[in-house]
Amino acid sequence: MMNHQTIAQLRALKLVGFAAALEEQATRPGIQKLGFEERLALLVEREVHLREDRKRVRLLQRAKLKYSQASIEDLDARPGRGIDRAGLIGLATSGWVTRGDTVLLTGPTGVGKTWLACALAQHACRAGHTTLYLRVPRLAEELRALHASGGFARWLQALAKTDVLVLDDWGVAAVDTTMRSDLLEIIDDRAAHKATILTTQLPIDHWHGWLGDATVADAILDRLMQRIQRIDLTGESMRRPATRQPRKPPE
Repeated sequence: MMNHQTIAQLRALKLVGFAAALEEQATRPGIQKLGFEERLALLVEREVHLREDRKRVRLLQRAKLKYSQASIEDLDARPGRGIDRAGLIGLATSGWVTRGDTVLLTGPTGVGKTWLACALAQHACRAGHTTLYLRVPRLAEELRALHASGGFARWLQALAKTDVLVLDDWGVAAVDTTMRSDLLEIIDDRAAHKATILTTQLPIDHWHGWLGDATVADAILDRLMQRIQRIDLTGESMRRPATRQPRKPPE
């Protein structure tokens, strides 16, 4: 009776993992051979693991990754793609997030830049880091809405606290004066402080032309290049259409 009441109280305190582990211990006669501190350690461990799992789920949901299931363990590193699997695993575990590095993923369309960016971001989420995915061509419209509603400053503050920011399709769509200024604000808040992943098929020496302002372009490049790790993807497009099945001849 006392055990049921204790379990109910644990659940009321939102110690769900602790309560579930206590119920399991009650069904295992051999557990009595363990000392009190050992049993308590097992209960606390279950609660900690449950909370960590829930945190990872929340982080992945908030990240809004285009490919939420992408993971570096599933990376296609066949020869000719410009990817060194050992080097990439080293990148994922090298502390690039906490150092505030820029990870630049370049290459032609379809080679898997976005997928790899999401895989790195997903790995960061699994390590407990806050992450957000943004497509740069769509960002202009979102920024206009934020400016119109007066919410840009608050959004910028929240973004500056995000551990990993993915800016996908950098350099694809034209930018106006406001967008150019906003990009500088976003990058400036993160320089050598928070990690940023950029995917682009636009060579760096063309960024000045895309941004349309040499001063702003210099400022953005200066901040992004302070600590940068670059991966140049190569090979054929991964978006090749499925081969059509030949029609059966008429009987």
